[in-house]
Amino acid sequence: MNLQYGCGLMEANGWFNCDASPTLRLQRLPVFGALFRKFLPPLFPTSIQYGDIVKGLNLPLNSCDAIYCSHVLEHLSLEDCRLALRRTHAYLKPGGNFRCVLPDFEQQVRVYLANQEATAAPEFLSYTFLGRKSRPKTLMAILREYFGNSHHLWMWDYKALAAELTAVGFKEIRRCRFGDSANADFRSVEVEGRFDWALAIECTK
Repeated sequence: MNLQYGCGLMEANGWFNCDASPTLRLQRLPVFGALFRKFLPPLFPTSIQYGDIVKGLNLPLNSCDAIYCSHVLEHLSLEDCRLALRRTHAYLKPGGNFRCVLPDFEQQVRVYLANQEATAAPEFLSYTFLGRKSRPKTLMAILREYFGNSHHLWMWDYKALAAELTAVGFKEIRRCRFGDSANADFRSVEVEGRFDWALAIECTK
């Protein structure tokens, strides 16, 4: 079995796709779900299940041949990210592969430091999703802020994330590129554009 967590709307054939979006959870309510599906976009495909890697998934330990997440870990607090990595390691079979893609904070800082314009800091806070241009004031804006979960809570560079992966028990940790895994199953879940200007890592249990 292969697991993709934090998949958003990006389902992949042959994978167990799950996401922890509150929007998805509301859309799956037995009675009021139809109402939420109509008025609370985006609409999640029926094949995507609700599941939170931080709280734990309804999967046996040592059951996954491959696990993948794309632009997920930066949306977790440091504590939650560490827990997510521990659970990822636990769900993988020995010898299984984990690949993750996320913003490369080192690269983003270098771009900021090289920018001599007065707009450097505002641009940095904008493209790292660390700043807030305004506070939500209306009820709908507050709901979008809460359910959207678009802001970044903790950023990573290769050195820091590799150290966390090592501490969990992963080995053979390396930077990776789109489509370069020896496990061909990753080709059905990865999207090339999500590797642009990103930090991508593959490791083994």
